[in-house]
Amino acid sequence: MCKQAPNIYDLNLSELQSIFASLGQPAYRASQLWQGLYQQLWATPEEFTTFSKPQRQTLSKYVHFGTLSPKQTLQSKDGHTIKTLFKLADNNTIETVLMSYQTRRTLCISTQVGCPIGCAFCATGQMGFIRNLSCGEIIEQAIHFARHLKAKDEKLTNIVIMGMGEPFLNYDATMEAIDILNHPLGFNFGERRFTISTVGIIPMVEKFARQKRQVNLAISLHAADDDLRSTLIPLNKKYPIQDLMQVCEDYIRITGRRISFEWALIQNLNDTPQQAKLLAGRLKNMLCHVNIIQLNPIKGYPFKGSDRERTEAFCQELRRNHIHCTVRLRRGIDINAGCGQLASQSIKAQPNQPML
Repeated sequence: MCKQAPNIYDLNLSELQSIFASLGQPAYRASQLWQGLYQQLWATPEEFTTFSKPQRQTLSKYVHFGTLSPKQTLQSKDGHTIKTLFKLADNNTIETVLMSYQTRRTLCISTQVGCPIGCAFCATGQMGFIRNLSCGEIIEQAIHFARHLKAKDEKLTNIVIMGMGEPFLNYDATMEAIDILNHPLGFNFGERRFTISTVGIIPMVEKFARQKRQVNLAISLHAADDDLRSTLIPLNKKYPIQDLMQVCEDYIRITGRRISFEWALIQNLNDTPQQAKLLAGRLKNMLCHVNIIQLNPIKGYPFKGSDRERTEAFCQELRRNHIHCTVRLRRGIDINAGCGQLASQSIKAQPNQPML
């Protein structure tokens, strides 16, 4: 196989058509391949029986049929959560999590190897940053678990892009992956079933708003004043809360879509009545929803998640101020698959980081 052959999941339908044209093949062959990849979920050239054996052999010389390989898979004791460690072609690793609910199958996918943001309470942030994932590496996570669910006569219902990494620092690859997975002739996964979570990279939020996509947007906020948020999320020093809130209001005005705010409750830190009141004031009259989760345990971080009493008091303060909020179920804690817990132990971070 040619060492320079691209990952087939990095190619859109038009690019596949160009490859077939260069081989003197009709355009419909690309559509057959596309449907095999994203509708039948075929994984190897041998499965594409719509092509002759010589055609399959030729195709395998021009493209790799995926570059991710499962290295380890863990399942939570309650059976509702599965976490898979994938090895990439360069031997780096990422983690992906499937969470099962009564009527939903939600996949949490990664966009970077490590993360450059350095959030204090996030295991991925403590690792440092290696590199961005390609569009195909993002897609393959979804396709792997789509195959897993298909074997049980089940389907993915939601994809949340809030695994390892900051998706808005890998904007182009993330959006291209969504476009390919959304393609009506392929996987046909509706835009409104995607959610992107970002700490608030203001230029990228502005760009996202201008594109008027139907993808859901979630902002990882976690504090309502700059002093506290800067200790939790260092990037807040570059993009302070007041500026971020203005961009969020602009997003709602431009798109007409509701925005979500993520809030990991930390005992005696950001779960106080003062923080709740300040948050309510910042979100007053905003078309939004607050997703609250008690902080999951992170090795090396001394604080713990809020107890039930403080969690309920925080929520009651928001509701008194007419701010919609939901306390999310914590899933996969026993296998370190919960929110903020993803960290591949085999990664050794490098000093290079993308421009913030």
